[in-house]
Amino acid sequence: MSVFSHKPHHHDHDAERFVSEVVRASRERGLRLTPLRREVLELLAQADKPVKAYDLLERLRDRHGNAAPPTVYRALDFLLEHGFIHKLESINAFVYCPHPADSHQVPFLICDVCSSAVEVCDERVAELISAQARALGFKPQGQTLEVHGVCSDCREA
Repeated sequence: MSVFSHKPHHHDHDAERFVSEVVRASRERGLRLTPLRREVLELLAQADKPVKAYDLLERLRDRHGNAAPPTVYRALDFLLEHGFIHKLESINAFVYCPHPADSHQVPFLICDVCSSAVEVCDERVAELISAQARALGFKPQGQTLEVHGVCSDCREA
């Protein structure tokens, strides 16, 4: 049974539980979740909206003083490669993945007012895009669909 529903929804924001899931998934896959990778992951998990790499760098510098851009980007690359986070290309920011144990491609709804991003957990969208690509003889290597607009909270404000 799939962990994905057929409706977009906000996920419970339990950063500690999420980090524990990533630690477990890393251990099961034989991955090395270094202290820096874990710290970057925790910062993303604690954020209430997508975070830019340089904002992560500033937060790390506040804690350690000597964090450099390459170290942050290496940590982000590792977390992206293993599906623990997603990159939102259109706003050049990162969000944690509420399903770190499952490999999947999902669309995001991004609010242009408050910068919130909601992962649409509906596997039918990714399946439809993959089927269309196959029908055209196209081999996708990655997929991030980003839909921009205004969230319900901002519309009501």
